[in-house]
Amino acid sequence: MRRILSLSLVPLAATAALTFASLTATPSNAEEKKAPEPPPTIVEVAKADIARIAPRHWAPGSVVSRDDAKLATSAAGRLEYVAEVGTRLKAGDRVAKLEDETIRLRLEDAKTEVARITAQRELAERTRVRLQTLASSNSVAANQLDEASAQVAQFTAQLRQAEVRVKSAAHDLDQTELRSPFPGVVSDRLVQRGEYVATGAAIAHVVDTTHLEARVQAPLALADKIRPGMQVGMRKGPAEQDAIVRAVVPVGDERARQFELRVGVDPAFALVGSAVEVALPETAEAANAALTVPRDALVRRTDRTYVMRVSGDNKAEQVVVTLGTSSGELVEVRGALNVGDRLVVRGAERLSAGQSVAVRSGS
Repeated sequence: MRRILSLSLVPLAATAALTFASLTATPSNAEEKKAPEPPPTIVEVAKADIARIAPRHWAPGSVVSRDDAKLATSAAGRLEYVAEVGTRLKAGDRVAKLEDETIRLRLEDAKTEVARITAQRELAERTRVRLQTLASSNSVAANQLDEASAQVAQFTAQLRQAEVRVKSAAHDLDQTELRSPFPGVVSDRLVQRGEYVATGAAIAHVVDTTHLEARVQAPLALADKIRPGMQVGMRKGPAEQDAIVRAVVPVGDERARQFELRVGVDPAFALVGSAVEVALPETAEAANAALTVPRDALVRRTDRTYVMRVSGDNKAEQVVVTLGTSSGELVEVRGALNVGDRLVVRGAERLSAGQSVAVRSGS
């Protein structure tokens, strides 16, 4: 009887073992579901290419105005009005006004003197004409006619002096109004309203903000390679554009061994006082051919500079490069790049090596 019972328990144990094994072998939902891959990053690309770039020297400069003046007047008096800082002026607009009551009185006095002498001269002239008529019939002595003629000449000279005094007073009155000789903006008020202004004292600083140029100091070794009208590169921070050399000052500084040149500046590119750099040719020879990439393709880090290349299977590859000469938007590079490589010019900063990318249509 005991033997029959033990045999019947064997199938039950085997069934339980199979059930436990089947439960442990069932995969979980987390293992069956895989995380979805992120969509490819959309980027814009440009190709590496061969271009001719000449070596250039970046010379520092400062933006100045071609018309920049501290305006003064030849009159003296108390200041009644001065334009506010920031006021935009046209040529001939009033900048300041001095009190003018004293000068107006002097002008009126000079005009009165002219009227008085004019009347005396007219009377003397009529007297001379009458005496000349009588002298033709020997009715008056010749010396009387001479005295009348001399009196007319005397009054004529006095009239000229009085007219000069009128013009002088009118000029002084005109000088009480200070007007801008060129269009510009008031950058500083050197005297405040109510203060007394001496003759020749500067009242306001006016700067023309539309006609700008860069005052550049360059090594004397480059003087024979630069001429007026030459096109050069100019940059202010990351921004860069072409500019034209307006003038070259053919005089060097014997201590700094530098000379000065003036380069035109677009007012929309930089303000007066901005620091800029101008790219000057270091040689008059033809430019050398080199592998170049767009400036926007460069990613600069503290320890390296690299570009992100798009492979044939649209994967991002990081390629470290060494920079050379630049010209406009093109920069010479040395590294593991080939002509025709597709380089990311928009979105490279957020890419990592091996990341999938999708090239924007039209780039």
